[in-house]
Amino acid sequence: MKTTLRNPNRRPTHPGAVLRKDVLPALNMTQAQFAQALGVSRLTVSHLLNEHRAVSPDMALRLEKALGTSAETWCGMQAAVDLWESRRHSDTFAAIKRLDDSSYALAA
Repeated sequence: MKTTLRNPNRRPTHPGAVLRKDVLPALNMTQAQFAQALGVSRLTVSHLLNEHRAVSPDMALRLEKALGTSAETWCGMQAAVDLWESRRHSDTFAAIKRLDDSSYALAA
């Protein structure tokens, strides 16, 4: 596992929380206005802002276009949340054994 400065016991910030707490207030926009700007439904935006929906690659591209931030940033934030959630269910992966044959190793 990669070493980071972030506390591994704390859930990473969901991209919806960033949008809800930082972006929309800075833009002085409602959810409906933001949804219209992104070309999606208000319900889609509401689910994202309330962390009930993940940022998809499609949504990341919409955010990139509307906000001038990279789609990779939004996808990276979502991947951090998804991996953290998956690691909390590590018992699912307990039976998986490491393959010892170095020919299977991916280039680092």
